Amino acid sequence: MPLYENTVIARQDISSTQVDALCDALTAVIAEGGGEVKKREYWGLRTLSFRIKKNRKGHYVLFNLDATPAAVAEMERTMRINEDVLRFMTIRVDALEEGPSAVMQSRGSRDDRPRRSYGEGRGFGDDRPPRDDRPRDDRPRDDRPREDRAPRDPAAPSAEGAEA
Repeated sequence: MPLYENTVIARQDISSTQVDALCDALTAVIAEGGGEVKKREYWGLRTLSFRIKKNRKGHYVLFNLDATPAAVAEMERTMRINEDVLRFMTIRVDALEEGPSAVMQSRGSRDDRPRRSYGEGRGFGDDRPPRDDRPRDDRPRDDRPREDRAPRDPAAPSAEGAEA
């Protein structure tokens, strides 16, 4: 049987247990068609790059399938009918990936990084003194003359007061 990868994006306002129930229903459709789900990964609630059907986030799920084309077509028909599914994509692959997908691997490496403490370090500008200790002479103010303008004469009429 051919091998497929299928990614499903479900609505943000359903719970993760409802997403599991949706995935169980899709797995049952594949099993009825004579195929099997080799791997199922829940990637979590992720931000979409653009709004889809008024949703800014979505629950992502990856399926690795070993199924007939008819079973995959039936699963896609079921996803088109279901209102909780925002988008899906199914592609045929030569071989299924063993182990966690690239998304899950990057999630693991993100957890290995040290946590940023917001009280001590301020990020990239740690070598600068705190804002309160910096001299304020680098900012122009209206009561101080600037080098690029001639000094303002308080006795001169302003443009606001002149009548046309």
